[in-house]
Amino acid sequence: MQTPRARAAGRPGRRRRRDRHGRGPRGPLIPPGLPGALSRAERFDDLVLDAVERLERGWRAELEGIEFAVEDVPPADPSPWEPGAVPLGRFFPAERGLPPRVVVYRRPVETRAEPDELGALVHEVVVEQVAHALGLEPERVDPRYRADDE
Repeated sequence: MQTPRARAAGRPGRRRRRDRHGRGPRGPLIPPGLPGALSRAERFDDLVLDAVERLERGWRAELEGIEFAVEDVPPADPSPWEPGAVPLGRFFPAERGLPPRVVVYRRPVETRAEPDELGALVHEVVVEQVAHALGLEPERVDPRYRADDE
């Protein structure tokens, strides 16, 4: 004869509320508010936002209508670039009712940067694209642009 517990566990369609050791379901390993809980894409988005906020301190009025976006990879159409080159970012001028946009491509940037240099490369890409949007040299947009390279 089966015990009531054995019969209940053997019934189809019944979900187990506990694991085989009698413990309940596990929670997240890292609480949501900590940096380790963010995905790589979310951390990259934060780096782009930080770079934009740094530039907005001096160029708020000029950057007012420009949208900033992150995409994983550039489009397959290589027409705006030289053959074999993979862009890190791109400026799209306003057209057909769409505002001007600066796009940073996450995967190519992550591929080219060491983990500790990723923030600096993201900042450089944002500065270059904003300079292109404003028709200025990158050094005028941010005087510290590539200052560490020399």
